[in-house]
Amino acid sequence: MKDLINFFNKAGKLKDMPRRGWVINDIKNPESIADHIFRASLMAWILGSKQKLDIERILKTALIHDLCEVYAGDITPYDSILPKDPKKRKELMKTWPRLSDKKKKQLREKKYKKEKAALEKITKNLPKELRNEIMHLWLDYEKGLTKEGRFFKQTDRLENFLQAMEYREKYKNPPQGPWWEWAKEFFDDPISLEFVEEIAKKFHYNKLKT
Repeated sequence: MKDLINFFNKAGKLKDMPRRGWVINDIKNPESIADHIFRASLMAWILGSKQKLDIERILKTALIHDLCEVYAGDITPYDSILPKDPKKRKELMKTWPRLSDKKKKQLREKKYKKEKAALEKITKNLPKELRNEIMHLWLDYEKGLTKEGRFFKQTDRLENFLQAMEYREKYKNPPQGPWWEWAKEFFDDPISLEFVEEIAKKFHYNKLKT
């Protein structure tokens, strides 16, 4: 029980860790990582129920997918090219980072290694069966080993996408363009595409298919 309490204590730190993507976009009082996990889990349950998927597996994946960020932090695609100058950073946020395939692969591998080590650290004192289950679910999320892992990967991004549009409506920031470029590049699951189409209608965006 002592090891479980220590684990829950560490996981609780996510409640006070702001999502970095919103920080670099100068969003006031941005959501925490735990805030994101809550709605991503809710969306995963409800949207996943529309398909023949293992909902228990999806929900477990949702709950643990960002645990590694307790130690690894929240890493964004912009981190390797982010200027220190606030004006230049603001300009950069208006574009979706276009990196070479080689650079993208290097960044993915670096992120994967850092997050895997962080997850191993936070779970190291858990019972072996539980530790192994968490690691396996996270690897499934990262690698898309099952249809549940692949589905939640998109749902995770859908929650992030919805939050971006909500902040845009409230603060006129972040810029919409990069997010819709990203959406066209990333989403391919039928439920996700339907969801994105409805977001386009709700937030009056008409360039999704251009």
